[in-house]
Amino acid sequence: MTTVSLPRVAGRSSCKHSSGQQSYNVLGRPTSPNRVQRKYKCLSDQMSSSSSTTSAVLLNTGVQMPLLGLGTYKLVASEDVYRAVDAALVAGYRAFDSAAVYRNEADLGQALKQLLPKHGLTREDVFITSKLGPEDQGERAMEGALRSLAQLDLGYIDLYLIHWPGTQGLVVADQRNPGNRAQSWVMLEELHAQGKLKAIGVSNYTPAHMRELIQSCKVPPAVLQVEFHPRLCQTELRSVCEEYGVCFQAYSSLGKGELVTDPVVMEVAKHCERTPAQVLLRWAVQQGVPVLPKSSNPDRIKDNARLFDFTLSDTDMDRLSALDCGHKYCRDSSEVA
Repeated sequence: MTTVSLPRVAGRSSCKHSSGQQSYNVLGRPTSPNRVQRKYKCLSDQMSSSSSTTSAVLLNTGVQMPLLGLGTYKLVASEDVYRAVDAALVAGYRAFDSAAVYRNEADLGQALKQLLPKHGLTREDVFITSKLGPEDQGERAMEGALRSLAQLDLGYIDLYLIHWPGTQGLVVADQRNPGNRAQSWVMLEELHAQGKLKAIGVSNYTPAHMRELIQSCKVPPAVLQVEFHPRLCQTELRSVCEEYGVCFQAYSSLGKGELVTDPVVMEVAKHCERTPAQVLLRWAVQQGVPVLPKSSNPDRIKDNARLFDFTLSDTDMDRLSALDCGHKYCRDSSEVA
């Protein structure tokens, strides 16, 4: 598995023509005192020119997480889960993202137990993410996490996230929400210490939620998973993650499918001779942001994996990023106390 290394670049050359190497952490912070400023931090020549789908980011726990994973939201039938996982393994995916609220943890675990031997793989070759449901936020968090472990039945979970900063049944402004998510985090820290959750993190947190967590936690979050695409560049959130060494991970990279018909995206795709979906996904991974495209279609799953054998020019990256207007296609957590 190739860990992401970001090159030192001057001017506006493309990644493929970059020279000189500087080691960076997952979100672009130099590991040496020499900090190099650049608007778009390209991935290393090795990653951008390779067809491998096993490029990874190094989390603050020392665990490697693949840049590409299969999202399983709305995969609810066991046969659909099996078919999608099979196609994904063939295409080179080694990460799979589930959640308690997806109601497919058991089907995902069963599919992997059947398919890993078929493809000559072991449990250690895949990275599994799941999430604590809002209904279990607070005092039921331990029960919810243990339920996810039992449903998946894979021995451990590589990454477990608090799915939502609020609590099911409470209004967003309810002042019990901060205490509930803090209680959830303490219980996740305990399971992390036991080795049952190899890394822990959060999803849908705002900058305020992130700072609140960082100030109170014993184990810092390894990952923040949020909506991210050219119309929602999440500049402040990415800055907070970089400041605290948290991996920023994207979901809804295609804007619930609406961005694939955006004229700018379509023009860039035509120029690159790629699909709009590949362009949108590449826009993220070229910035070192892991992605989780979801599909039940084997051909689309294969196409979405073809992200590492081409590079977007800085001009195209600029054009895509200029679409940023703060638009969210998914649920907004900014009002959650």
